[in-house]
Amino acid sequence: MNNSPIFILVQPQLAENIGMAARAMLNCGIYEMRLVSPRESHLSEKALAASSGADIILQNARIFSSTEQAIADCDYIYATTARRRGMIKPVCTARFAATEIFSHPHRKCGILFGPERTGLHNDDVCLANSIIEIPLNPEHCSLNLSQAVLLTGYEWYQQAVSAPQQHFSLGKTAFAEKEKTLLFLKTLEDKLNVSGIFKQPEKRKRMLINLRNIFTRTDITEQELNTLYGVINHLNIPSHSSKD
Repeated sequence: MNNSPIFILVQPQLAENIGMAARAMLNCGIYEMRLVSPRESHLSEKALAASSGADIILQNARIFSSTEQAIADCDYIYATTARRRGMIKPVCTARFAATEIFSHPHRKCGILFGPERTGLHNDDVCLANSIIEIPLNPEHCSLNLSQAVLLTGYEWYQQAVSAPQQHFSLGKTAFAEKEKTLLFLKTLEDKLNVSGIFKQPEKRKRMLINLRNIFTRTDITEQELNTLYGVINHLNIPSHSSKD
């Protein structure tokens, strides 16, 4: 995707964590990984297995001997850390950083992630323009490397895809047209008339209105209507047409 940030893992310790970070990156449509002095190979069997199919990220990853070299061609750098270490820098959430990246489409951005055990050192944080903090429970805000990568990448991906807040999973069916819903209600009304449920005529109108409200205020599907037809037909209550 255009304007995708570069994820830079500084001195990652375990191959499995590099692989899981690659998996998280691919989940979020972020393809460029850079590694600064990794302790273990990012192409080892452990890394590839942990990536769960995100081999393309690992195979294209670039290795650098220092953070300065890894960020040299970037225009703007964020450092992910839960400890500001006395740095005087803007501090933002991952969501704000994602919005900021999208508001500068021609700016090449990199995001630094520190070693699993210690996080980023002062020498790395001081190279960043801004700090990213992920707001979590202050009593326990520790994240492993892949979690930090996933949460940061997720916020960027939400900006990239503009995902709807809610949608229906319809499978192979579709929402029923109003005509089909009304036809079902007419069939149901006929069945109920014959069944003798309307023993008090004065309450008939109110009951029918309530039934119509139940079915018309809901996004009912064709599959659900077919199920309801099956239910009322199974009750063996004849309609007016069949009685005649």
